[in-house]
Amino acid sequence: MKSRIELHQELRQRILNLPDVTERQNAGIHEDAFFVGGKMFMHIHGHGHCDIRLSKGDQERVLAEGKARSHRWAPEAGYVTFIVNNDEDLDRAMDLIRISHAHFAGTQGAPRLEHPIKPPRTVVTGSQS
Repeated sequence: MKSRIELHQELRQRILNLPDVTERQNAGIHEDAFFVGGKMFMHIHGHGHCDIRLSKGDQERVLAEGKARSHRWAPEAGYVTFIVNNDEDLDRAMDLIRISHAHFAGTQGAPRLEHPIKPPRTVVTGSQS
C-alpha cells in the first residue's frame, strides 16, 4: 500500500501528464494548483484533498451520482471535492480530473468515466463538539 506522500506524488504526475497542463505550487491557499489554457481547473490541499472544477452540468451529474462531495466554499463555481486515500481512489479522481481538463481545455466530447466511482467515505478525525 502506498503512503499518502507517494499517492500525492503519483496524482501530481498523472495530472501533469495531461496535455498542456501547468502547475503552480503554493498558489494562494492551494498547495498545488493546476492550469490548462490559463484557467485553474483543479487544486490539491494537503495530500489527496482534490478540489476539481467542473461545468455546471457535470457538477450536478457527479454530485447526483454520489461520485464526489460538494465543495465546502465554492460550489457555485462548479467545484467538487474528492479525497484520494488509496490507489483505487487515485483512478477515480483521475476520471473526474479528466472531465474537468477536457472542459477547460475546450476538448470536444468530455471523456467518459473509466472507473466506477463509489460515493466518498466520510472520515472523521479528532473529536466532534
